[in-house]
Amino acid sequence: MTPECKELLPGQRSRSMADSVKEKKRFLFVCSQNKLRSPTGEEIFCQHPQVESDSAGLNHDAEVPLCPEQIEWADVIFVMEKIHRSKMNRKFGRYLAGKKVVVLGIPDDYAYMDPALVILLHSRCAAYLA
Repeated sequence: MTPECKELLPGQRSRSMADSVKEKKRFLFVCSQNKLRSPTGEEIFCQHPQVESDSAGLNHDAEVPLCPEQIEWADVIFVMEKIHRSKMNRKFGRYLAGKKVVVLGIPDDYAYMDPALVILLHSRCAAYLA
């Protein structure tokens, strides 16, 4: 695991514990700084019974910089803007093979847990819960 990466990723647990839990979808939310939009996505979906969530930022000085282990862990990677997908492809392209990357089209206009942001995230991610 890289030094910038969290020490324990969501979903890491003992094999016997994992066997006793119904498989959950793993959502990774990515923005630039991991301060507002992606942590909001992580927070609202961590409460969903069918989802495990995590978040990271693409900038070198992000609160939690994205690491390859997070990409490998995720079933679906949600990026907020097209520029995030491009930057992620440049920095982490070799880890993205076979990964579903979804551009949510959410600009950096919202505060953490802004009610309008929460509504947008729910509506734009809903199709990936099935």
